[in-house]
Amino acid sequence: MGTRCGPNVGRRLFLVALFALAPLLSVVHAAESVPKVAIVAFGLFGDQGVFQREASAAASIVASRFGNGGPVIVHANTKTGGEATIAGLDASLRAAAATMNGDVDILVLILTSHGSREGLAVKAGRREEVLSPHDLAPMLERTGIKRKVVIISACYSGVFVGALANPDTLVITAADADHPSFGCEDEAKWTYFGDAFFNVALRTAKTFEDAFARARILVRIRELSHGFDPSNPQIGGGANLRPLLVARR
Repeated sequence: MGTRCGPNVGRRLFLVALFALAPLLSVVHAAESVPKVAIVAFGLFGDQGVFQREASAAASIVASRFGNGGPVIVHANTKTGGEATIAGLDASLRAAAATMNGDVDILVLILTSHGSREGLAVKAGRREEVLSPHDLAPMLERTGIKRKVVIISACYSGVFVGALANPDTLVITAADADHPSFGCEDEAKWTYFGDAFFNVALRTAKTFEDAFARARILVRIRELSHGFDPSNPQIGGGANLRPLLVARR
């Protein structure tokens, strides 16, 4: 003869099942809360190979330290052409954004080139452009990605800080708005700032801010040894990103 479960028995069974599932639900929730990190890196000036090498290597290092399976898009111009143009950057940012949750995930943009007070030089074969802060700011806004890191290795790149930096956007530049940076020889593997920030500091630092602090010192020591005026690398914004961007490896 069968028996019916009373209300207390049914409640106990529900609680047992709930407790059994709790660890699994916790793991799922934690996995969902980890933001995806997408990386877009562009070597904009094709007449010198250092920018192509720097963009590629920088993207690889950032991915190895902070990446978690998000897209990594790298383009660089050469003396004969390339896709690292203003239109190409807009398209790549949109492509990366299409795979992301705009409110949760993080976009890391790396740009390396020559620079001026007007912006970044873009040279792809015979094509020449200037990517200004006023071009880049709305381009990033159109992605719909709230959280961003923008790292620019170029002379006078500090001109981008005021236009881009805010609590959700961390901006790191190789120089302030009034000084050149150094190390852009054609055959070089890195610029001075790229070497100090990506190749040395970021390989071991837990955060972008820690890497910047070390890189700024390394750059100044190298500049002093060659008798150069200080480039004064800059950092701004990103207060809301600090607890989210900690090296995973």
